[in-house]
Amino acid sequence: ECWVRNLEREPKTSFWIQTSTDKFYPDFIAKLKNGKILAVEYKGGHLAGNPDTIEKTRLGKLWEERSGGLCLFEMVCGPGELSKIQDAMKKAGA
Repeated sequence: ECWVRNLEREPKTSFWIQTSTDKFYPDFIAKLKNGKILAVEYKGGHLAGNPDTIEKTRLGKLWEERSGGLCLFEMVCGPGELSKIQDAMKKAGA
């Protein structure tokens, strides 16, 4: 339906997930046509295994699990993983 670039530290408009040390602002937030919310974080492929990416992936998936099926989260590491977004939308029934 629509998407936005999630800007960091905009108190009235930003979406964030608490990490162990700070707030994590996924790069993009989309409202799917079926009303579900998809949050996407993009990292370069070289960052796929670093501790920050691992923590953000874990927390994003926890947020997804606790949403009762209303929200989805995808960590995309490099252009080779862009299909994860389409896969998430199919999974959501969008």
